[in-house]
Amino acid sequence: MKQRLKLRKSSNDAIKSKLLFVIRIHGSKDMHPRTRQILNKLRLRHILSGVFLKANEANLRMLLTVEPFITYGYPTLKSVRELVYKKGCGNIEKERTPLTDNNVIEQALGKYGIICLEDVVHEIATVGSHLKEVTSFLWPFKLKCPERRLQMKKKLYKEGGDAGNREDHINELIDKLN
Repeated sequence: MKQRLKLRKSSNDAIKSKLLFVIRIHGSKDMHPRTRQILNKLRLRHILSGVFLKANEANLRMLLTVEPFITYGYPTLKSVRELVYKKGCGNIEKERTPLTDNNVIEQALGKYGIICLEDVVHEIATVGSHLKEVTSFLWPFKLKCPERRLQMKKKLYKEGGDAGNREDHINELIDKLN
């Protein structure tokens, strides 16, 4: 874990997008307690659950710490829209509620000027000023298992595994899992 962080400090990768989509791909065996704590902080408690994150230095350091257990990349507007419309559920009174009605969104996020599902998509895709409130309102996305199962290898995506930064290739994975 410490070696990955040191490598990250030495190689300053340019952030290509302000938005990240993170998917947990690996289980909880042989996991350090600090890693489990970070995954809980990211709200990735189950395998094949996904969340949107703002791409800042603090989040990238957390992702690098838990990199063998997750995959992440830069989603397009099309992928964001498909995920929110198809798998989107809201956190209303600590219960998972499907986003089928705009009244549900207006009651929860109306004070931020977000009144419909398209406003939620716009806020996420453009990384607006209320992204944190919108993503905390959205329940983590439960993705389905693909027909060709992931290899579930802890190797990095660049080295032929599934974990780590996929950059723009995350959109192909989202299509398979959606």
